[in-house]
Order: sequence, then structure tokens, then C-alpha cells
Amino acid sequence: MKPQYFKHFFGILILLYGFSSFSQTELKNSVLDAETFLPLESASVYVKNTTIGTITNADGKFVLMVPERYKSDTLVVSSIGFKSYKIPVNEFDSTFDVYLEPDVASLDEILLVAETRPKTGNDIVLKALEELSENLPDSAYLEKGFVRHKERNKKEFKWLVEGAITLYDSSYQTKTPEFLKINVDEVRKSYDLRDVDSLLTYTAYLKDKSNNRELKAKNLRRDTIKTSTLVKAIKWNDTRINGLENLFQGKLNLVRNSNLSRALFDENMLDKHLFSLDTILVDNDRKIYKIKINKGKEYINLETKGIYNDGYNANGWIYIYWDTYAIKKIEYELIAASSAQKSRSKTLFGTQVNHKLIINYMEYQDKMYPSYIYYETPKLVNVGPKSGTTVNGKEVESNPEERYYYTVQEILFTEIILDKEKIKEALNSSWDPDIFMSRPYNKEFWKNYNTLLESEEEEKLIQDLTKRSTLFKE
Repeated sequence: MKPQYFKHFFGILILLYGFSSFSQTELKNSVLDAETFLPLESASVYVKNTTIGTITNADGKFVLMVPERYKSDTLVVSSIGFKSYKIPVNEFDSTFDVYLEPDVASLDEILLVAETRPKTGNDIVLKALEELSENLPDSAYLEKGFVRHKERNKKEFKWLVEGAITLYDSSYQTKTPEFLKINVDEVRKSYDLRDVDSLLTYTAYLKDKSNNRELKAKNLRRDTIKTSTLVKAIKWNDTRINGLENLFQGKLNLVRNSNLSRALFDENMLDKHLFSLDTILVDNDRKIYKIKINKGKEYINLETKGIYNDGYNANGWIYIYWDTYAIKKIEYELIAASSAQKSRSKTLFGTQVNHKLIINYMEYQDKMYPSYIYYETPKLVNVGPKSGTTVNGKEVESNPEERYYYTVQEILFTEIILDKEKIKEALNSSWDPDIFMSRPYNKEFWKNYNTLLESEEEEKLIQDLTKRSTLFKE
């Protein structure tokens, strides 16, 4: 073979090898309840012994990109309370729906196994907190993930941002915020068509910067304020309420931050929460406690700077593995309970549920890592007239469907990195947690990156938002 031909042949081999190394298999399907035939939302779909995975959307559908090197590994589809479905990746058939059969363990049988085991919901949760140092990561790690931030009223989307992030956590033993960092690596979509009462936001901004609590929005004139200053105030407000740092470093990161003083799940947790054992379920062939979260004797206070974020009762569920007491999932919401908070929530938000949180954990190398986070909260924007408002002597009808906004943030983690050299290299780079900053679209990056699949309803709303955004820009 002539030298020049050998060079071409060798180059083609390298190209083919690179292609095979980075090529991926797309798996997609629907997951349904075998008894009711209804879609299963938030079912886990992952490759066994890896961190490659996703969850199903509201329609029970999913899409998962699996690197070619895992084609002989086992794909697992699981949901708490159901028998798991397992099949080799290369044998998965995307033309047939996946049906999961319900699976419930006997509560009486489990409680009789050993007298030394905790039997009440309170005792089981306290035991789970005692075991956090064993079950949560004890060394530094990175996680790669996909984030979707969306804001809407009852009718339509007003704001959508999607991006790829990196999370650094130095371990459960160290306290935040000094040892927990977030970086926004790429942004895929960014559409902002909100109708924001900028004077209200600007007033809060001035109060924060000047500590003048007597300022009132009604005393400000819009025509005397620079647009650039209003934009800065709106960005400040977005970051303080929905910034990624707040989500990870704040009190609502219930398990990770339980070692902080005055945490929601601290040593005085039972003053603010009560837990009752509901039943024993099965999750991927393992028994798991399903425990109800109830209100305690004291109100829950988030103590958010500049926001009256106090006077709540807790409600929800917590799922804890029977064998290790590792926390698998938390469904947690804060409901306005004090008279002041009830009045504020009804007037400003049109709802009594002010914070709704879901956190799923995945087990990897005997430690539990966050795999999915859902956070929803109403947002004050003061759009449209209040009920009873008069214009030219006539009362104007209030439209709650347009007036009240809420924000949802979803994060799907798709990769865990434990390699110390890679972690060190990442920490030496600059970190920026600002998900709302405009960034160029990197088409090549997103080709094989795992993202959350939108439901059919959300896809239509997103399409409508992108069309309106185009018209708006033109």
C-alpha cells in the first residue's frame, strides 16, 4: 500500500473509531400502569450501574440517549409501587409501550420482622436522618444536568429558559454555601415575554439597596426611571427568587442541607413536621416506606431576606428504603397557615400553596445522589387589574387566568463524575450560576445531550411562545 493511501486509510479508521465512540442509541416510548392503562409520570428510565437516565413526562413518555458502549447493558424502567421492567439496551423495542404491574409489600408482615426496628413514621424519618452521613456522598463530586425554567399564567407560557449545568458538591459533611457551586454550561432556549410590573420590582430593589423600608411603588414615576435600571432591578428579582444558588443552597434543599443550623430537617424537625407511616411499597425489587408528612405544632419559616416567607404548614410524602434507611424521594409543599400568610397568598398569588418541591435520588456506588428536582412557586407580577378596580367610573373585571403567575424549575441530572483530577480541573475554571444570562446556541453540544421531554400540552405552549417571541422581536 502506498504511503499516501495508507495515510488516508488510517485517517478513515480514526474517523470511524471516533464516530463509534460518540454515537448514541435513542430510546423512546411510553410507560403505563398495567391495571389502569394510565400513563405513569416521573417513572425512572436508566441504564443499570450507570448514571445515564431520565424520567417520564406527564404523558408517561420519555426519550433517552444511550452511548453505544452501553448497548449490551440492562435498561431499567421503574416506579415506586410497581414491578420493574428490565431488558438489554440493544433489545429495547420503541414500537411497544412499557407496562408496569403494581407491587405492594405487606405492612403487617414487615413490622413483625424485628422488634428493634423503628415502627412509627417519626422514628423512621429520624433514623433516616441519622443515616444521612452513611447514605449521602462522603467525597467531592460533580453532576452534569439539564435545567428547564418556565414561567406562566393559567393560559400560556411567558418565559422559558433551558440549559445545561454542572453542580459541584464537596460532600454532605461540609456545609453550604461555601462548598456547593453551580455553573451554567450552555443555554438551549431563552424566550421572555413577561408582563412585569417593573415599579413593584424596582421598589423592592431600592429597598434592598438602601434599606429604606418606607418606599412605596405608588410614589414612583415610571417616566423618571431609566429602562436600563428597571432591567437591572428585574434581573436582581429573578435571581433572588429563582436563582439556582437559592435552590441548592437554601432551606428547601431538605436532605443535603439538613446539617445546617435552623434547617427544616434539623434536630428540631418534629416541632414543625409530624410523620405517619402509610404503607410499605416496592421500588425496583426493594421494600420502601411510604410516609405521610403532616404539619407540626409550629409554623415553618423560610426567613427569606426581603420577602415575607413565613407562616407555613408542611404537607407531602417521603419514601425511605427499608434496608438502608436511604431517602429515595421527597414530595414536599408549604401551605399558607398563619392569618398573615393566608391573606398575603390569596391577594398576591391566588393560591395557598406557596412552595412545591419534588426531589428524587439515585443510588450510585452505594451513595444517594440527586437525580431529579422539581420546584414550583407562585410569583408576584401584578399583571392586570385587581378585583374591584374602577376605570372612568366603571368597575373592571379581574382575570385570574392572566393575573397570577407561577414559576417551575426542573433539573434532570444525567452524569456523576467522581474522578479527582476532573473535579480539580473543573474547579480551576470560572463558575457562573446565572441561568438567565443570554448565551449563544451551541448546536453540536445539544445533539447528544439528554434533556427532559415536554408533555404534549407543554410542547404546544412552548411552540406558541416561540412564535409570539419571533413576532415580538420583529
